[in-house]
Amino acid sequence: MKIEKNKMVSLIYELREGDAEGRVLETLDENRPLTFIYGTGRLLPFFESNISELKNGEDFKFTLNAEVAYGERREDMIIDIPISVFETDGKINEDICRVGNEVPMMDTEGNPLNGIINEITDTFVKMDFNHPMAGLDLFFSGKIVEVREASEHELAGTAHSCSGCGSESSSGCGGSCG
Repeated sequence: MKIEKNKMVSLIYELREGDAEGRVLETLDENRPLTFIYGTGRLLPFFESNISELKNGEDFKFTLNAEVAYGERREDMIIDIPISVFETDGKINEDICRVGNEVPMMDTEGNPLNGIINEITDTFVKMDFNHPMAGLDLFFSGKIVEVREASEHELAGTAHSCSGCGSESSSGCGGSCG
């Protein structure tokens, strides 16, 4: 069966930075495949277009440049947040507020987003809200493990799971996982 809209797809892949020789960023294998309903908008559009019409057992290899993957890194996504935001009862929560930690936050409209703490001073916390893969060209090589009809239950829930990125939303891996 070939991949097409509303088919349940399971695939495995190795994701590298840049090209086939680049640093390995993520590996999904048969024990942790990416499983999703094709064509529901949960994955990066160019990831989906590169696997469209493949069949069970077929291999794939392709590169997504940064622009069509997670975009270029943007300096305006690096923001100084008042340190008081991280205080509880007048004290900094050091379990949360530490360099390198990824912290769930909300924008001014209440939308959730994650930021990585880059720097902490006496007055502010510098956070980077760029996607961790922003600015990177991504090379995927993998295999289609299964293509099948999605059940009514799966279609109703717009199923997507990815053990590799730990995401059941549209924010991980390939826009999610791929």
